[in-house]
Amino acid sequence: MPRASLTISSKNYSSWSLRGWLLCRMAGLEVEERQLASDDPSARAELLLLSPSFLVPCLIDGDVEVWDTLAIAAYLDETYPAAGLLPLERKARSHCRAVSGEMHSGFANLRSALPMNLKAHYPGFKIWAGAQADIDRVTEIWRDCLTRYGGPYLFGERSMADAMYAPVCMRFLTYDVPLDAASRAYCRMIAQWPDLERWIADAKAEPDDVEELDAEF
Repeated sequence: MPRASLTISSKNYSSWSLRGWLLCRMAGLEVEERQLASDDPSARAELLLLSPSFLVPCLIDGDVEVWDTLAIAAYLDETYPAAGLLPLERKARSHCRAVSGEMHSGFANLRSALPMNLKAHYPGFKIWAGAQADIDRVTEIWRDCLTRYGGPYLFGERSMADAMYAPVCMRFLTYDVPLDAASRAYCRMIAQWPDLERWIADAKAEPDDVEELDAEF
């Protein structure tokens, strides 16, 4: 039985739970998943963006308890450095922290306009201007990283930045967001991660739906 546990909410809707879970997988940390029901107050606050801070996902590793996805990433990098969650070179490490932090604290319009929904697909979805500005910034970050570090991941090899942006890739695919060739290829590669494919299969098997997070036309 794993010594660690990760409390998550819906696999279909929770981008932060997905990030935390991917980070644990990348670090090689086996965790027992503890999934909150969609009507749990902490889960709904996270899914519906009703609180400025969330307690989901929450990682317990031995006697350490840590929540907030970026804090989980920092803990895993410190505890399992061989996993390479951050690049080795100092300048690249700083850059990786910066783009991960930007994802963590920014892109509010993107989050609200294109909620994660792995069961859905909305071809031709109309994107409003506020969300488009966030999309443009995300793809600018991706193109810069892919050019600077040579791909195929944002920093050459897999890093915490890829885990942080993986839910954005899934949002772009769900809502049929028009992308440049490099960004489209990056999204498709991330969607084919075996771990992410496993998460998606679990998400599609979830019985619960949160009406507020299903796009309406």
